[in-house]
Amino acid sequence: MPALALLLLLAPPPDAPPLPIDEILARVAANQDRAEKVRTRIVYQQSVRTRLLRGGGKLAREEKRFYTVTPTENATGKQLDKVEGLYEKGGKLHPYSDPKFRHKGLDLDGEIAESLTDDLVNDKNSRDGISRDLFPLTRSEQSHYTFRFDGYHSVAGVRALRLAFSPVKRPKGDACEDDCGRPWSGTVLIHPDEFQPISIVTNMSNPIPGWVKVVFGINLKQLGFSLAYRKVAGGLWFPSTYGTEFGLRVFFGYGRTVTLSMENTDFRLASAESSIVYDPPTAR
Repeated sequence: MPALALLLLLAPPPDAPPLPIDEILARVAANQDRAEKVRTRIVYQQSVRTRLLRGGGKLAREEKRFYTVTPTENATGKQLDKVEGLYEKGGKLHPYSDPKFRHKGLDLDGEIAESLTDDLVNDKNSRDGISRDLFPLTRSEQSHYTFRFDGYHSVAGVRALRLAFSPVKRPKGDACEDDCGRPWSGTVLIHPDEFQPISIVTNMSNPIPGWVKVVFGINLKQLGFSLAYRKVAGGLWFPSTYGTEFGLRVFFGYGRTVTLSMENTDFRLASAESSIVYDPPTAR
């Protein structure tokens, strides 16, 4: 018997999950449902940075937005507090402070920066602004994916459960309610005691179909997302950082590397009358 095969036979089996995977997913889904309800009482600050880079990494446009976010029962209310923008023209960077600002008649960089921000972090039907169909852990979204246990991963001293996921493969012509297709696959790290997500990383399972590239002249490369959670007031786990990066090319020669990053901070509890209760200051 070859030495490698013998070593594989003698090696200890990988650790099993503490619970059947269906039970893990059920507990995560229940926590996600509870978290969505608790988030209606959380006010926080959000910063979003969108960058568009030309070839060679030269900055074409950068826009930073700062929001105060006040989730409601079924949606997300956002107040735009400030915009810090830069656009390149004539080899120099020029500032602007209006997200609707365009420095020329057809300003694709400006259109893409605004559209990307609104599409990815300003979903009005989500309680944290992030579209629900981007990530797989709520009870309704889990039905669109298959999951498997993929071992453990150490995160900040926690031996997190790692689950890999991919879209459910449906037979051709299979009808389903609503939009049943999901393009994402990836991994999620789960806290082993609280059954809350610590992080999710996704990537597009299938490339953009060739007919889309031909008809619309658009190509995307390396599209994926990463989302990290943190534990905040009252044991609530809340999305803290979120990001994506991809290459965009259009048939008439326009090409950009696009990055978007979001950070949520300064979580505060709001009463039923919407007055804000701040945490007491810490001694310095």
